[in-house]
Amino acid sequence: MKTAETELAARLAGIPDAQDIAWAAVWLEACGYGGIKLLADALTDGARSHDLARDALGIDLQNISCAFLAPAIMRDVKANGRVFLRNVRHGLFMLPFTVRDNIGLGCPIDPSFAVGGERLKNPYAEKLALAEAEGLDIDETAWAGAQA
Repeated sequence: MKTAETELAARLAGIPDAQDIAWAAVWLEACGYGGIKLLADALTDGARSHDLARDALGIDLQNISCAFLAPAIMRDVKANGRVFLRNVRHGLFMLPFTVRDNIGLGCPIDPSFAVGGERLKNPYAEKLALAEAEGLDIDETAWAGAQA
């Protein structure tokens, strides 16, 4: 897992939070979610950053991929508390960060969901330990597409 994470971070050099993005993509792979494929899809998007200004309804992500925004969203949640996200793209990228930080996450399938509160356990620990012990089987096409 560390080898894939290191290589992916190098490929993403120049993108803010590249190390965290690589970690999250590999984390998702380890848990069976196809994080590399999602990242490769996000890398085809034109927009990769957005001002995370809160309004009365939370934060409008304007369909910019959470592959790029998740680290900044987590910094905002740590500083300002729970937030409702809308117009979310690749919301599954929020999952590794919320699990790591023991923060609750609404449904990442829904195009709008909340981030905040406390998570009481890590339901992914066994999957991560297995991937660490046995390695990852990453789709070669997705891996080739995961370059900035």
